[in-house]
Order: sequence, then structure tokens, then C-alpha cells
Amino acid sequence: MADVVTGVEASAISVLKRAVEMDTARRFDESLVCYQEGINLLLQVLKATSDQSKKERYRKKISEYMDRAEQLKSFVIETKNAGGSHEQIQIDDNATGFGMEKLFSRFMTDFLTEIEIEDPYIRAHHQICSLLRFCEVVVKSQCPVKEIRLLTGRDEYPDAQMQQQQKLNQLKKSLHNHGIEFNWSFHDSLHDREIRFNTGWIVKIGRGLDIYKASDNKFSIGSIDLDLRPCHKTTVDIFHTKSINKSKDDTS
Repeated sequence: MADVVTGVEASAISVLKRAVEMDTARRFDESLVCYQEGINLLLQVLKATSDQSKKERYRKKISEYMDRAEQLKSFVIETKNAGGSHEQIQIDDNATGFGMEKLFSRFMTDFLTEIEIEDPYIRAHHQICSLLRFCEVVVKSQCPVKEIRLLTGRDEYPDAQMQQQQKLNQLKKSLHNHGIEFNWSFHDSLHDREIRFNTGWIVKIGRGLDIYKASDNKFSIGSIDLDLRPCHKTTVDIFHTKSINKSKDDTS
């Protein structure tokens, strides 16, 4: 009997090790299957074990793996359901209530590790401030983002180029202090403005991050809280890469 338990325990360890590897590799469908199989094996070991200290250890590990499996299950279901998802938000001229957290906090999940921003106009001071405020939402959410990549245009004037580089370097240093690597590159012929999350979600904003109007002065309402800042007229399109792949499959 002891040999059987040992064999089942070895199988459980092997399967759960595979589950963690698939989880780390973001192969969540496969990881979920391995977690479920490994948990079932550990339950068999728990049932056949009389040692109370071992039982307690098994219960703790089973609980941890079950919590992760439930998280993965919810994420996998949400991703599959997002296949036909397309949400459009119309922001009218002078509209308020569209701060960075309102627009982006829903994407700051436990599965988000990388963000790509493509926006040709992260150049002027107020545009870099908008990028900073987006990054603050990321940091505040405490999601496990490890890298933010920016593709933008270079300012056309040498002095302004230097200031642009200095400000981006300052942001890079600050994000590094929060465990996030920030990298950027320049491209002279960018047109699209979109933010891509490696959970599959894509947010396209007609004006990019530069959607807020200038404050009347430093002491006017909305100068600090972007929820209260009037916006420029723009359109926000939110969709998932699954919907793109589905459209390609439908037309093939």
C-alpha cells in the first residue's frame, strides 16, 4: 500500500510540476488540465495517508493548487467568451468621467505581465504626462507587469528631442524602482494608436493617450483628477485578439 501511495505521490508531483511550467509559459489551457489532474492525484494520496502532519501538508498544497486552478479556469472562460467581443466607447467633446483608471483598470489582472503602447505622439510634455498617468494606473493596480514597451515618434526639433529623451529616461528609472522595465523606440511613420496587453486585449483610441484638454490653470477642477478633466472628442475601440483570429477564420 505504501508503495502505491508513493507512486501516486510521485505522479502528482510530476504532473503539478508540469502545470507550473505551463502556467509560467502562459499556456493556460494545458496548465489548467495538469492542475486538475495533479489535484485529483494528491486527493488520492491524502485519502490513503494516516500521518496527520502529512495530511495537513497535503491539504495546504491542494488548497493552493485549487485556488490557482480556479483563477486559470475563470481566465480561460473569459478569454474564450471574448472571441466575439467588440466594445466601442464614444467620448464627446468636453465629456468628463474618462480618467485613466476608468479606461484601463479592468485590464490590470493577475495574468498581465507585458504592455505594448503604439502612439506616434508621446513627445510634448503633456503627452508624456499622460503616459506617466497610465503607468501610475499600472503600478497602483499591483498587477504583475514586468515590462512596458513604447513605440512612438521622435520630436522634430533637436532641443525638444533631448527633452523627450530625458523625460522618458526619468520615467524608466522610476518604473524600474517599481520592478517594471520600460523600453521605447522611435518610428517616423506611425499612424495607429493602440495599447496591447499580453492577455489578448487591445485598446485603440483615436487620439491615443492624448485625449485630455489642457486645464484652464493649475488650480482649476480637473487639473489633477483626470475623471474631472474635459476630453477631446474621440472613439475608443476595445477588442480581443481572439476576435481578430475568429474574423480571419471566418473569411478564409
